[in-house]
Amino acid sequence: MKAVLQRVQRASVTVAERTVAAIGPGLLVLVGVAQGDTVDDVVYLADRIRLLRLFEDEAGKMNRSLEEVGGAVLLVSQFTLLADCRKGRRPGFSAAAPPDQAEQLYLALAARLREQAVAVATGIFQADMQVELVNDGPVTLLLDSRREN
Repeated sequence: MKAVLQRVQRASVTVAERTVAAIGPGLLVLVGVAQGDTVDDVVYLADRIRLLRLFEDEAGKMNRSLEEVGGAVLLVSQFTLLADCRKGRRPGFSAAAPPDQAEQLYLALAARLREQAVAVATGIFQADMQVELVNDGPVTLLLDSRREN
């Protein structure tokens, strides 16, 4: 699984001109599920999202985790994170998991974070979404469960 984490002051998802999810301070997490991903990848990403020290302490250093600051997560499925752009001019998406498997693991990630007392809002899987955010910092990180284990 790949995830792009953006520390935000606020973020929201709109579908068909209706806001379907919104958070205040926390993390916007764009998630791509790859073929072969499992619950182990979900567990890894949930722990990293919750515990990475991406928020400033009193001294202005990134020394506090999402858990410590009580921030929320806006989780958005984004299969395009698995794009292969090495050949031609059109990205290939053969590394992305089939939609049914991807949705299952995406929902498992949301559930795992909620089990760990993280407030989670989600986009709508496979919907045409408009995502708005105010990146705080800016702070943006890329996680890949296969490269980091």
